[in-house]
Order: sequence, then structure tokens, then C-alpha cells
Amino acid sequence: MNQINQKFKNETQKYALAGALFGLMFPIIATVIRIAGSNLPFDLSSAILVQSTDPLMWIIDSAPIFLGLFASFAGRRQDNLQKLYEELSRQGVELENAQGTLEQRVKDRTLALEQRAAQFQIIAGTARTIAAIQGLDSLLLEITKLVSEQFNYYHTGIFLLNEPREYAVLRAANSEGGRKMLARQHSLRLDNNSIVGYTALLGEPRVALDVGVDSVYFNNPDLPDTRSEMALPLRIGGRVIGVLDVQSAQKNAFVQEDINVLTILADQVAIAIENARLFSEAKAALSDSRATFEKYIKQEWSNFGQQARHNGFIYDGKQVQPLNGQIKREQAKRVAQTGSLTLDKSSANITVPIKLRGQTIGVLDVRPKKGQRQWTQDELALLEAAAERAALALENARLVESAQRRAARERAIGEISSKIGAVSERDLILQAAVEELGRKIGNTEIIIELAAESI
Repeated sequence: MNQINQKFKNETQKYALAGALFGLMFPIIATVIRIAGSNLPFDLSSAILVQSTDPLMWIIDSAPIFLGLFASFAGRRQDNLQKLYEELSRQGVELENAQGTLEQRVKDRTLALEQRAAQFQIIAGTARTIAAIQGLDSLLLEITKLVSEQFNYYHTGIFLLNEPREYAVLRAANSEGGRKMLARQHSLRLDNNSIVGYTALLGEPRVALDVGVDSVYFNNPDLPDTRSEMALPLRIGGRVIGVLDVQSAQKNAFVQEDINVLTILADQVAIAIENARLFSEAKAALSDSRATFEKYIKQEWSNFGQQARHNGFIYDGKQVQPLNGQIKREQAKRVAQTGSLTLDKSSANITVPIKLRGQTIGVLDVRPKKGQRQWTQDELALLEAAAERAALALENARLVESAQRRAARERAIGEISSKIGAVSERDLILQAAVEELGRKIGNTEIIIELAAESI
């Protein structure tokens, strides 16, 4: 652009210089021609006549006219060039300004894209971190801490909806004021009187860029430095389960792009919360199932042990005899509590638990007959394997016996039912029922009686 301006400037200067030189040189040329004409061989009157009729003198006399025309043309040309130069200069300035503005916009846009890319990297890192946490309380606390640190927010809180879906209850917060709110079990009703309540009720993001003038915001003495607030819904399958509340100490701290970016983070947080909740429920259900199963096993094995003639045997190296309390009860209880093999260093006695699905149903006690003994790893592994096989065999025996008892009971019920069903008179039915029950149960006195009135 500078080269073009310089070229037009040079052209303008050439036209101006040419007009000036022509104006200066033409009178000199005309004077020379007149002097030369005066020396020609004819008289003055003829010279005057020739002056008026000779083409050369006519040109000399007409020169001022041509000079004026040329000067006028040169002036107009110079004016046009000057205007063109000024127009090009103006356009050049505008182009330079536009170029500077465009460069600044590109820089600003590049900076904004770099910031968003950094924010997405933060979101990805946060999602990976929270995905590894399974406990709900630990997860919520870690989320508030990460969001505040990574995005430089004054306060971050997570509200979860209670079961009637009437209140949003604060479950985690990172700030000092947030911890005070947690201590008093802070909650907000689902209505339009608070940013969190509005978001939880309608499932839409809510932003207050200046909490001092926003009519939705109510001053919170626990968070005095808040100037901007944004609440984002936590959704699972279109259902709002809570609210992510972030607050800044600066006015106008949030723009539309912040809402878009943090909405992605809120979706990740909602998924992590739901996974943690499902994990907690599955863990609780497993714990209940295990407790029920343990209770069942204890009850079944208690019944199985009561029906057995002997609950243990001992081999002294020569013969097998029924057990009569030779195992120390304290050691057996300790093994039952720990559920692992124990070795008494003073006596070298070994006690191995007999476990069935995590429950200790018995013990295997091994004692050296003479003095101390060094047990090898192979011997210890053999004892544990034998205890494991014994537990499985005993469980199979219990199941077979339980099935046989159940079959006998069903067979007895079938026989009694057939005997009672064979008669149709009231007295005969009562007689058949009491007689068959007495035969099946044995060593009992059976009485059956109908009530005269309704009981």
C-alpha cells in the first residue's frame, strides 16, 4: 500500500513540474521566434501582415490560449490524482485497521479456543478421577474439591433431591461456609425462590451474573463473597436427581460457553453419582443376602448338629474314637472368629477352620504327640485342603439328609391327606386326622376339637 501511494505521489509531482516548466519556457521560445522573425528581408508593414497571416506567428500569438488549456488540463489531472491519492490513502488506512482488527479477533478466538480446550481437558481428568471412586459421600466431596480447584470457583456445592422430591438437600461443599451449611443440614425447597430450587424444579440451568440485583437470589451469610452464581441440573435419563451449584467472587463470571462446558461436566457428575448409588445399593443388598445366608447356614447346621449322635472324632494314632471335649474351646472360638489357620508356637498345635461359604462350621485340631515339631508348608497345605474337602462333604451330607426329611414329611402329609379325604362324615374325618397324626409323630397325645363358636 505504501508503494502505491508513493507511485501516485510521484506521478502528481511529474504533472505539476511539467506544467510549471512549460509555463516558464513558452514565453522564452515565443520571444526568440519574434526576434528571429524581425530579421527577415521584408518591411515592417509586411512583417505586421505576415505576423497576422503567417502560421508560425499565429501559433505564437495563440500560444497563451494553448498554454491556458494545457495548464487547465494539467491542473484537473493533478486534482484527480490528488483525490485518487486521498481515496487510496483512506482505503489503505481502513484496510490496515481492518487487518489489525482481524488479527486481534483471530488472537482472541485462538485464546478462547485454547481456554475451552484446557477446560475440556480438565473435565476429562475430573471424569476419570471421579469414575474410580465408589463411595457416594467420598465421591461428592471429591467432586466439589476438584471443580473449585480446577475452575477457580469460590464455592462449589452438590444438592441431591430427597425421596418425596420436595427439597434439594446439600450433600457436599468445599468452602468453609459450605461446611457450616452442611452442619445444619441446609436444604432448599423446589420452587422459584432460589437458584438451586429453580434448577431442580424445572431442570434448566440458572445463572445470576450479579447476585446483588438478581431477585431470585437470597443473601446467604455463610457465603458473603459470592458475586455470581450458576446452578446446573444433574440428570439421569431425563430425571433430575440433584443440582451442581458453583459460585464466583467476581461479577459477570459466567458466559454461555461456561454453561455449555459445565453442563458436560454436570452430566458426568450425574452418571458418577448414579453409579455410586447403584454400587451402594448392590453392596447393601449383597450384605443383606450374605447375612440372611449366614443365618440360614447357622440354623441349618445347628439343627444338623443336634440330630447327630457325635459332633466330632479323634484319632490317637491307633484308633478313631468319638470326641469328648478334647479340643480347647478358647482356641476353637479364636479360629472361628479369624477364619484362618493358627499355630500355637509354645505347643506346636495347629487349628484349621472348616469353612463353608465363608462360615466356620467346625475345626480341625492337630497336635504333635512328642515334644516340638516343625511343620512344613506341604503339611499345612494338606491340612487346609483336607478341611476344605471335609466341609464340602459335610454340606452334601446335610443337604441329602435335609432332602430326605423333606421327602418324608411330604409323604406323611400325603398319606394323612388321603386318609382324611377318604371319609365324608364329620366325626370320621376328625377321628382319621387325630389317629394318623398320632401314628406319624409318635410318643405324643393328639387332641382335635371343633370350636362351638367362632374363635
